[in-house]
Parts: sequence; structure tokens; C-alpha cells
Amino acid sequence: MTGFPEHTPDPSLSLPPDLRASHDSENGDLQQPQQDDGLLFKQFFTPPPPPQERIPHLGHVGLLVLLGLTALLSSILLARIGVHFHLFGVTTIEKASADVHYTLATEGIFYLLTFVGALLLFPALWGKSFFAGLQWRAGAAMRRSGYLFGAALACFGLALVNGLLMPGPNDTPIDKIFRTPGAAWILFAFGVTFAPFFEEIAFRGFLLPALCTVFDWSVERSTGHLPRPLHRNGHPRWSMPAMVASSLASSLLFALLHADQTGYSIGPFLLLVCVSLVLCTIRLATRSLAASVVVHACYNFLLFTLMFLGTSGFKHLDKM
Repeated sequence: MTGFPEHTPDPSLSLPPDLRASHDSENGDLQQPQQDDGLLFKQFFTPPPPPQERIPHLGHVGLLVLLGLTALLSSILLARIGVHFHLFGVTTIEKASADVHYTLATEGIFYLLTFVGALLLFPALWGKSFFAGLQWRAGAAMRRSGYLFGAALACFGLALVNGLLMPGPNDTPIDKIFRTPGAAWILFAFGVTFAPFFEEIAFRGFLLPALCTVFDWSVERSTGHLPRPLHRNGHPRWSMPAMVASSLASSLLFALLHADQTGYSIGPFLLLVCVSLVLCTIRLATRSLAASVVVHACYNFLLFTLMFLGTSGFKHLDKM
């Protein structure tokens, strides 16, 4: 007798492991795995992932407009400074508005300053490069170069038919600029380089996608439907009604902004709407802004080439 309680061996220790577990379970001794309270309540304390942003949207268009207004004021100021110093022999603002050097220089400075501001601002907002955010995709345009030239040729044919059926007036502001000595060559170079590039960025790069997004967003808000998942490249998937309505709206605005050059005549206005619709279709079908730039530049090149041939190398502009 030692004074210590006699130790009774547990009979379950001699059992095989599988039977031992069964024995412990019957006696309520089976230890349940401890739940991880952190994992259990993690879903309540972890904020949901932020919604995927569809870019560019109307807010980005508004920022682009602000950049454009700043650039426009700067270009006008530079033009006034040029007039003050009688640059190119121009002494008044009225004469500057009809001088090709001032009109194109002002427009070129406006484009460049807006573009530089956009290059600095939007990559910081989007978390990706400027051209990636606008779906530039030059490779997609290169692979479809034949089709793109065909689209430009179709627009050129439409312009010929429009000129026969609904010709515009002969003394529009753009015609007066063309008749300035040397202006045709400058306009030729500007019309196939600067103008297509910057106009496509504004209208098919920013405005068209933003209108598509706001159309789908409005439908989602009114119906309670969830937004479409983004494409694997991170860009929005738009509905067909959104693309059709946005193409029409942006094309009307595109034609209105060019209406002053053609004297607000109905024939050229309708032509600009139709050409813009083709450019919108190219942009949406290929998901490539570079593709619409190529079509726009080729279309302008064909128009200027016809003018070059019809005026004997821009020597007889009275035949326009």
C-alpha cells in the first residue's frame, strides 16, 4: 500500500487505432476539430472587392473636355500674340481666322496640348497606359488592313454619290482656306495625319465607349440587372442597343462640330454622319481604335488625292 490510487490501464489502448476511435466516440471523448473563428467571421470583416471600373466613362470625357478648353485658350492666346507681332503678315484677328497658317497652327496646338495633358492624367487614373485604356490595339488593325482600306474606299464612294446627289455650296469656309496659295498642301498633310489621329481619340476613343457604358449603366439601374463582366483584357462588354444608340449620338455630334466648315449644308452633314457611323462600326467590331484611325486617314487621303487630280496638282483650285 503506497498511498497512491491504483492506476487502472485503459482497455482501449490495446485496441487497434480504428476501433479505438470508435470506442472514444461512444464515450464522448472524441475531440472535434477546433473551428477557426478567424475564418468563420472573416467574411464579415473583409470588405467586398471594389467593382470593376469601365473605362473610359463620362467622367473621363468631362476631364478631357476640361483639358481641351485649357488647350484651346492657350492656342488662342498664342494666335493673338502672333497677330500682335504681325506673324505671316497678318495684322487682325479677322484675317487670322481665314489664314491657313493661323487656323491649322491653332488647331494643331490645341490638339497637342490636349493630348499631352491626357497622356499625363489618364494613366494615373486608369492604372494602365493611355493607349491600353483606349484599346489602341495596332496589331488588330494591321491584321485587318485590307478590310480597313475597303471600308475607306466604301466611304469614298459614298462621298462621290453624295457630291452628285446633294452637293454643298461652293463658297464654304473650308473652300476659302483651300484657295489660299500653298494651303492645299498643308491641309493635305494635316488631313491625313493630325486630324484623323486626334479626332478618333476624342470621338471613338473617349466619347463612343463612354456613351456605350452610360447607356448600359442606365439600363442596369432601371432594371436591377447586374453589369456584364469585363472582357478578359479588362475592357467593357456593351450591349447591341448601347452600341447602336451611342454610334448615332456620337456621329451626330461629330457632324455638328464639322458643320461650320461646310457652311451647315445638309448634304455634307449627312455624309459626315454616315462616315462617322462606319468609323464607329469599325472601332466596335475590331475593338481597336487604331483601326478607325487607319480608315479615317485613308478616307481623307482618297478625298485629297481626287482633289489633287481634279485641280492638276492643286494648281487650279477654281475647279473644285
